[in-house]
Amino acid sequence: MKKFLVLFGVVLTVALSLGVPASAQQRQSYRAFAVSMPTGAAGQVDIVFERWSSEAERETLTAAFNAKGQDGLLSALQKVKPRVGYYRTPNSIGIDIQFAKEIPGEDGGKRIIFLTDRRIGFTEARNRPRTIDYPFTMVEMRFDKNGVGEGRASVMTMITHNKKTNQIELENYSSDPVRLTKIEAIK
Repeated sequence: MKKFLVLFGVVLTVALSLGVPASAQQRQSYRAFAVSMPTGAAGQVDIVFERWSSEAERETLTAAFNAKGQDGLLSALQKVKPRVGYYRTPNSIGIDIQFAKEIPGEDGGKRIIFLTDRRIGFTEARNRPRTIDYPFTMVEMRFDKNGVGEGRASVMTMITHNKKTNQIELENYSSDPVRLTKIEAIK
């Protein structure tokens, strides 16, 4: 079975770290401008991380993915509690993020990767188009050492397990149906 990722409409956004409860100092908020490259639709997205996923959570998700593919990953992801954060557009109530990791970069920057199950509407569930086979939203944001950020979330991009780094990641980061620009931290 192929392991794919589908992106939600215009917006966004896996890897891991410490599973520490959120506090005012640990909470990280970002604002980005999202552009759907195929359609040109664009808008603001707010992303809030309340905590980072624990190593145990990462291991559980990786094991589920390795054992049962995307169906196993989806089931395990939906059981993660509490959420690690959420993202929302100005006209939405927000969607929970179940997995997120901040990864230090070699150049002084950082990467943030997050994964959540994709919301599937009634019409899509009833009609069962091919998109129903891609139940994830995965976003990767990259920041340089000065905190300037950009990111991507790809439609129907393969999710792979990088055995060298022991992380789940987008197979082809360069493909960018949705591009996040002007990512900035909100204080």
